[in-house]
Amino acid sequence: MADSIVIFGASGDLTSRKLIPALYQLFVKGRLPGNSRIVGVSRSKFEHQQWRDSLRETTARYADDAFDAVTWDTFSKNVFYQSGDITNLEDFVALGAFLDLIEKDNASETDDRCGRVYYLSTMPQLYETAIQKLGESGLADDANGFRRVIIEKPFGTDLKTAQSLNQSIHTSFREDQIYRIDHYLGKETVQNIFALRFANSIFEPIWNRNYVDHVQITVAEEVVIGRRGGYYDTSGILRDMFQNHLLQLMMITAMEPPARYDASLVRDEKVKVLHSIRKMTGGDFASDTVRGQYSGYLDEQGVPVGSSTETFAVLKLFCDNWRWQGVPFYLRSGKGMSCRTTQIVIQFKQVPYIVFEDMPREPIGNRLVIQVQPAEGIQMHFETKVPDSEMKTRTSTLDFSFQGKNGGKSLPDAYQRLLLDSLNGDASLFARSDEVELAWGIIDPIIAAWNSPAAPALHHYETGLWGPTEATEWMREQHREWFDVCPVLR
Repeated sequence: MADSIVIFGASGDLTSRKLIPALYQLFVKGRLPGNSRIVGVSRSKFEHQQWRDSLRETTARYADDAFDAVTWDTFSKNVFYQSGDITNLEDFVALGAFLDLIEKDNASETDDRCGRVYYLSTMPQLYETAIQKLGESGLADDANGFRRVIIEKPFGTDLKTAQSLNQSIHTSFREDQIYRIDHYLGKETVQNIFALRFANSIFEPIWNRNYVDHVQITVAEEVVIGRRGGYYDTSGILRDMFQNHLLQLMMITAMEPPARYDASLVRDEKVKVLHSIRKMTGGDFASDTVRGQYSGYLDEQGVPVGSSTETFAVLKLFCDNWRWQGVPFYLRSGKGMSCRTTQIVIQFKQVPYIVFEDMPREPIGNRLVIQVQPAEGIQMHFETKVPDSEMKTRTSTLDFSFQGKNGGKSLPDAYQRLLLDSLNGDASLFARSDEVELAWGIIDPIIAAWNSPAAPALHHYETGLWGPTEATEWMREQHREWFDVCPVLR
């Protein structure tokens, strides 16, 4: 059975920079189902060949060494363009007729069904309209092959809008047809956390409150807001990074082993983590959070005078369950930071007793550092004796680099994995409706507290650092230290 991938908002940057290069590389690897068609839809007027020529240039730029002119010519024969307005039902009917036409050409004698994936690469304000029109035009009917819709984040701007969006989507598509995409979950290192935990006997027995002191999850960005000030000021760091990326990383780190690697069971375990997160109340919003804004943010284009929108935040969360009771999870993210890095640090407890008398320094304790990006890999920290010395110790490391184990080839872009999973019907790495709503239920009260007269102080920090000095002091007051290290693997 051949498939069709329909991209709404096809003239946008995401399509040319990520989606088409990812689909092309899947084709090069022989993983894209045979005779799959790609149809771009937007209001711009293009002939098929015009759009192919435009994509050829951008794919050559973003697919790097994978691009080959002859292979592209073969791939692009199944790339088409259909002009259409998302608000116009007649354009959806015309799209359906066009899909029927090109799918009929590739239908087999024994099976004329064709699966379709609709990718909404549009402004979030158009999600509900597009899905409504897909339903009204009959394009969501899966009687003649699967029908799935991929929705980019944000999934609402708070719990109320997320619930409204989910209700609207469910009028046209069943939950099993809906794929809410978070590209962080498509990264090789994130997926490897499953293998690290559940395919090894040495980690899972100590992956709990008995051995782990705390967990740090950091998503740091070196860049500042720049021209995105108008959008970003209505969002802020909690909506932009915490409700989706950071909570997703926390769920995978904290979840219980599923009975088997099945989409429904994996997502069940992730949702259990969200159910267990202790809700903040009263003084928690001041004692368990830190908020900051980089100096110069108010000068960015589109940022209102006197804005108090956060560009940096720390949340201290607890999972009230048997595995993690009492273990703090520190979630941290910021713009204008020292470097670009996403990492998960499992900080193990200190040894119960130091047997070496007159030891000049106390051992730091073991750490497992999972570097999600860049230079993806894993590093284990442990204590060893300094050679040719009295009993002095130093922290040594064991490193595993995905790059070094991939024959020097670059790791696949996250969209390759996620697009292929959507075609194969594997929703393991996609968010479910209850997951989205529970995440907003955790973040909304914090946003409300930060917007109230009793909001904790907004600390300022210079760009190129690890956030406000107050965040470092706050951590030290808890007798802990941030792992402020730019990519440990290079």
